Amino acid sequence: MLLINQTSNEVYNFLITGFTSVISFLLSLYLLGIDRQDRLFIKREIRKVISFLKRKGIKDDLTKINMKIVFSSNISWSIYNFRGGLLKELQKDANEIFTVALEDQYSKKLKDLGFVHTNIKINNNSKNPIRDLYLIHQYYKIYKSINPDVICHNAIKPNIYGTIAAGLLGIPTVNNISGLGTLFIKESFSTTIAKRLYKFSQKRASKVFFQNMDDLKLFVNYKLISPSKCKVIPGSGVDTNKFLPKISKEKKEAFNFLFVGRLLYDKGILEYINAIKILKVKYPLVSFDVLGPFFGNNATSVDQKTLNSWVAEGMINYLGETDNVQDFMGKADCIVLPSYREGLSKVLIEASSLGVPIVTTNVPGCRDVVVDNETGFLCKVKNATDLALKMEKMLNLKNEVLKEMSAKARDRAVNVFDEKIIINHYKEAIYSLSKL
Repeated sequence: MLLINQTSNEVYNFLITGFTSVISFLLSLYLLGIDRQDRLFIKREIRKVISFLKRKGIKDDLTKINMKIVFSSNISWSIYNFRGGLLKELQKDANEIFTVALEDQYSKKLKDLGFVHTNIKINNNSKNPIRDLYLIHQYYKIYKSINPDVICHNAIKPNIYGTIAAGLLGIPTVNNISGLGTLFIKESFSTTIAKRLYKFSQKRASKVFFQNMDDLKLFVNYKLISPSKCKVIPGSGVDTNKFLPKISKEKKEAFNFLFVGRLLYDKGILEYINAIKILKVKYPLVSFDVLGPFFGNNATSVDQKTLNSWVAEGMINYLGETDNVQDFMGKADCIVLPSYREGLSKVLIEASSLGVPIVTTNVPGCRDVVVDNETGFLCKVKNATDLALKMEKMLNLKNEVLKEMSAKARDRAVNVFDEKIIINHYKEAIYSLSKL
């Protein structure tokens, strides 16, 4: 019996040595720059070997394989702020990460993280079909040059035109319908065109993530997409280890409201200003702050002159913009976001993780985060009077109730919106498309 066991061990060790050599050989071929179809074949063969090794309990860096993964959005800011954690995790799996977006100050930050960034000339406000055809041409050239295994899109134009280009090249795509934007907030002829473009392009998508059920139902009801390729995920997630509540959060004598978001009218900033006008008469000591960047390339952007007038009138304190929003949000007594519609608000899930109570609108992407009367209050959309009522209700809550609301918000963030959940969804989708 001892002789048989020794012989079995020798055979087993011989097989392991042989399989290791095979993997090393295949990986060498893979890294030589051969085309995508050959890479997929090699990865499938490696998969067979890896499956055997894993069944035997063997774990080694050889089980990691380098993929080329592209993340494409309209601006670098959104990739850095909404996908940064995900990209770092994919990079840890020995994947090569590429980003494609309009160049801005966050492009360098992406490069500093070790990602390969490519600028693309994209005008989010343009409705010129010639420019959009040129945009498809740009995507085609960039994607052909990178020759990735999978492309992940986010934002309207990348989701549409990037997917068309990827389809022409036969490259799998994972799209994220993170919000329907102004086109779907205000129905128009442009909305009709957008629906047709979505229907044409999403036929070519491999998988499509939605961030709330309302948006998915809208796409399915309009027959813009096949439900079989769709999945609802809880936004872009939040790093709950980074966005930690303060140990002790006592109600201050002067209550503080904070609006956090891009300075767009679609975010409800005008309703916030008008609600402040109502509240200041009765509560002169309450402070109202605004934190967020200008977005001049958006049709609904607030201009500098208007912002300056709000500050001069004593309506708000403008705090500028920052990459460390948790430092400001954590000090606020309540976060206010009267948005007209969201995919799933990053601001609100960050506020929840910090345990800061919320006042927001009863619309898709906001009501999916806040449980009314438990983690915050929901108000009517585009209604400054109702917003003021809910803000007044919040500032008059007893300290014990505020603490309970804070604790429930934090628990919901950890259990529903943790970034790890979103990372796992993406990994599952990406690696299934690569046949790994």
